[in-house]
Amino acid sequence: MEHVSGIGGYFIRANDPEKLQAWYRDVLGVDLGDHGLWNQEAGPTVFATFESDTDYFGSTSQQTMLNFRVADLEAMLVQLREAHARVDDEIQEMEGVGLFSWVHDPEGNRIELWQPPAD
Repeated sequence: MEHVSGIGGYFIRANDPEKLQAWYRDVLGVDLGDHGLWNQEAGPTVFATFESDTDYFGSTSQQTMLNFRVADLEAMLVQLREAHARVDDEIQEMEGVGLFSWVHDPEGNRIELWQPPAD
């Protein structure tokens, strides 16, 4: 059986696509090349489904949520606050899974930040 080998892209509708892409590049450090190509570091990816009435994504109108792996969650949150991003105050820890926190991009999309446990 053929199977997919990974996530090939994530596409976001935006009122100002260039401004939003610049925010992901300048604030989160997503190193984008031509056509939005991002060569990311290898690591785990979670693919999970949620109940339709979940509040985990923030607004119920948000159908998906992007999750970024980070090496140092605390340092990333400081960086985001210095950039005046809307950062949730909460940090959650799931034993054996890692640390989680959330930020909203300028279009209001809730993004999860995940620091996996050290190997």
